Formats: sequence, structure tokens, C-alpha cells
Amino acid sequence: MRRLIGDTPGSPHDPGSPEWLAQAYAYPGEGAWLRANMVASLDGAARLDGLSEGLSGEADKRIFGVLRALCDVVLVGAETVRAEGYRPARVRADFAARRAAAGQLPAPVIAVVSRSLELDLSAPLFTEPLVPTVVVTTVDAPAAKLARVAAAADVITAGTGSVDLPRAVAALTERGWRRQLTEGGPRLLGQLAADGLLDELCLSVAPLVTGGDSPRIVNAPRIPDVRAMRLVSLIEEKGFLFTRYLRPTDPDRSPSETAFT
Repeated sequence: MRRLIGDTPGSPHDPGSPEWLAQAYAYPGEGAWLRANMVASLDGAARLDGLSEGLSGEADKRIFGVLRALCDVVLVGAETVRAEGYRPARVRADFAARRAAAGQLPAPVIAVVSRSLELDLSAPLFTEPLVPTVVVTTVDAPAAKLARVAAAADVITAGTGSVDLPRAVAALTERGWRRQLTEGGPRLLGQLAADGLLDELCLSVAPLVTGGDSPRIVNAPRIPDVRAMRLVSLIEEKGFLFTRYLRPTDPDRSPSETAFT
């Protein structure tokens, strides 16, 4: 069963279609907007057997694809790139006209956050991207490693000692990539949340209880200023819950909300 929670039987809504999802998850009309897309088990695990893939399902992958198709840039941590075997974003034929009309590149840019620059530059992410992969690192990154990375990817430097995420996100925005998506992992998401950069959280809840020592989706020390978020949509399919939360903000900048009946 697929349904919009709170919707009435026979409603014209079809939360499973790419067209409906594209409207439901549309970015605001102007200004930078950073959303996160994460999956977790019922007991809060962000991974199963070391990977988020084990928590995913058909509907989760469908939403994952639509969120990528809507964004300009995907911000992801190097640890997640290594663990999940990240590849370049692909062109979605059903979104090609929409992206062209919005002035977007044919596929989103993948921007990898890495302080150590321990990256496999022979991987398809760096050798086969439709649009150049970006690496975000520190100003004082090791010179030899930085030179090798710069030969395989575009480089953004922000911060000394550790990546300054506010400056990094601003640099992405300056390149015209205002529709921003992060897929974590948990450590990067924790840093983004602590820095007050997260506008929206799209959290898929898998109907699984896993136990174990997997991190939560936000793996960081307690955030001193606890973030209040507001639920704006909830979709259910085959036991999976697909939630969408926004932080309190100027309603004129918020994406359209899915109304509850």
C-alpha cells in the first residue's frame, strides 16, 4: 500500500510517481537551500552491515533518485564515498527538460568533503563523471596530495585544520549551485547540523529493528542549540515511512508543503 498519511481514499495524489515527488520536494524559488536525505531503522541505526543500502527499499531508492534529479550538487563525506562506492550522478531522461529549463547541468555535481584526501582517484567518480567531481578540503591540505586531487577534480579549499563547512557551502552557492543535497554520512550531517546549515531533513524510516552499534544519522557531540524541526509531509509505502522536516524559517522561502487533511 502507498498512501499520503492523512489523505483520504480516492485522492488524486500519487506519492509514488516522479511527477508528484518532484512537486512535493521542489526547492524554494530563490536562495541557497540545503536538504539532507538519510535512511534509518526503527531503532535509529543509520547502517546495516556497515552500509545504508541494507536499510533501503524500492520506494526509498525512488525518492533518492528524484532528490538527486532536483539538486545542483550532492555534498557527501569521503568516508561515505569510500564505504558506499560512490559513482558519478547519472542523467535522468525524465528530468532532462526540467533541469534544462531551470538552467541546471544535465546531472548534479558530486562534492566530496575530505580533510585527509585519502581518495581513490582511479574510481569512476573521478574518471567518468559527466560533470567534474568537486573535492572540498582544507587550505593546509598536504601539497602533494592536493596536487594529485586537483589533476582529477575541481578543488575548493575552506578552513585550516578541518573543513570550514559554512565557507564550503557558501563556495558551492557562489558557483550557482543553490539547490544543495547532502547524503551524509552521519559525521558530515552532524557537522552541518551543528553549524546551523541544514534547512531540511528527508528521513526514510525502514521497518527494521537492527540493534548493533551503527551510528545515528547525526553522529556528533550534542548540539548546544538543539534544532527544532517541523513535519511537513509523511508518506507510507510497504511499512516504510518517508518524512520531511523543515527548520522554522521565513515561510516565503520554504518549499511547498504537503497538506494534511
